[in-house]
Amino acid sequence: MSASEDLVRRLRGTVLPAVATPMDAAGVVDLRALRGYAERIAAERIGGVAVWAHTGRGLYLSEEDRRRVLAVWREAVDRPLVAGVGVPRAAGAVGLGDAVDATVAMAVAAAEGGADAVMVYPLAQLDGDDDAAVELHERVAGASGLPVVGFFLHGEAGGYPYPPGLVERLLGLPSAVGIKLATLDRAMACQDAIRAAQGSGALVITGEDRMFGPSLMWGADSALVGIAAARVPLTVAVLEAWRAGDHGRFVRASARLDRFAEATFLAPIEGYVQRMLWAAVWEGLIPEEAAHDPYGPGLPASERRAVVDCLEALAKEDVRERDDEPAGR
Repeated sequence: MSASEDLVRRLRGTVLPAVATPMDAAGVVDLRALRGYAERIAAERIGGVAVWAHTGRGLYLSEEDRRRVLAVWREAVDRPLVAGVGVPRAAGAVGLGDAVDATVAMAVAAAEGGADAVMVYPLAQLDGDDDAAVELHERVAGASGLPVVGFFLHGEAGGYPYPPGLVERLLGLPSAVGIKLATLDRAMACQDAIRAAQGSGALVITGEDRMFGPSLMWGADSALVGIAAARVPLTVAVLEAWRAGDHGRFVRASARLDRFAEATFLAPIEGYVQRMLWAAVWEGLIPEEAAHDPYGPGLPASERRAVVDCLEALAKEDVRERDDEPAGR
């Protein structure tokens, strides 16, 4: 069994939180807070963790900070780590050749730091050139020696729509583990990509925070999502109910997750990172002083109140449900 095949076996049917990176208002990573956060996330019912992803501001971190962040997670988690790789923001505006080289270099660093796979950020310069996109993934896999996850990322986050033919070609690579779909709110694009991925044997990974339940019904079989950066059980409950065929429980769990998504994944969409950090503070995962996203938009206090109100309402429902359970159950 190849490394890619083994990883598919281990990750199918599981949730990988796209974790946040605790930092102060100036963008200094709080390693102590990170260690505590990593220990809490590692204790959840997860299949692995995604580091350096959009939620963790991986492309904004310095090379040294990325190394330290990966080291903390490697120490805390005994399950697969998937590292997002692309062009660091510090590189500035670069040509296509340099962008590819930077992505490959980040993948090599991920391998050296103990990652089990890499998720390749799409390069917008490759929109319309499927041959070059396939070659990028081949170079990443060849240089790093790691299995690769494709990443269909919506344009608001710097990606572009992967046509179904490209999805099929990427999943046909020997190094391919699967593809993550993060189309934001494009239901048809998500459905088309899932159809293209089905039959490949690779993972069909939902990254659809606002279409989580529907994406499972359309055919996704695993999850790598920023909404699981806090309140992990909300996400896990939906996937587990669907996989178990318990449709009543699935509908209830999906409705609860949707309410959380409505409070965290809304315009401006880049504000979701800060909203998830606020959720992590409410849950006690991250201290207040380490819950800053200096790279996102400023948000009014009313948005934090909305996140907290949602979490408190969901928590009260949890208590009522436990109280209503038959004795001895």
